[in-house]
Amino acid sequence: MTMKISAEQLVADAMAEIETIPIADAIQLLDDDNVLFIDIRDIRELNREGRIPGAAHMPRGMLEFWVDPDSPYYRKVFESGQKFVFFCAGAMRSALATQIVQRMGLEPVAHIEGGFGTWREAGGPIDPPKEKT
Repeated sequence: MTMKISAEQLVADAMAEIETIPIADAIQLLDDDNVLFIDIRDIRELNREGRIPGAAHMPRGMLEFWVDPDSPYYRKVFESGQKFVFFCAGAMRSALATQIVQRMGLEPVAHIEGGFGTWREAGGPIDPPKEKT
């Protein structure tokens, strides 16, 4: 199968349109009441790897529906006036997610450079993974 555009190109295009917050700056924003971190990883990733304290979990597959005020799945948190900072494991899904919600009209938005993996490597605070039962 020949692709018209690669996933790599989609991410590169998104990165050219969105704000990327350097990891050190992102860690500093954690205690800012005007910022809400949005974790778009799959629940299994959160349970396996841990979570950024205070981050809202909004799985990537539902994001557009939760952002759209005309959707039956709309989440009022998007009326908060906060800056929404998205992240995933490695900053590829979050780049795409940030681009699409920005195109939908949600502002202000950004994503974290390097994602959760870079957050962990930089020593950002993490709530530990949930134990498996």
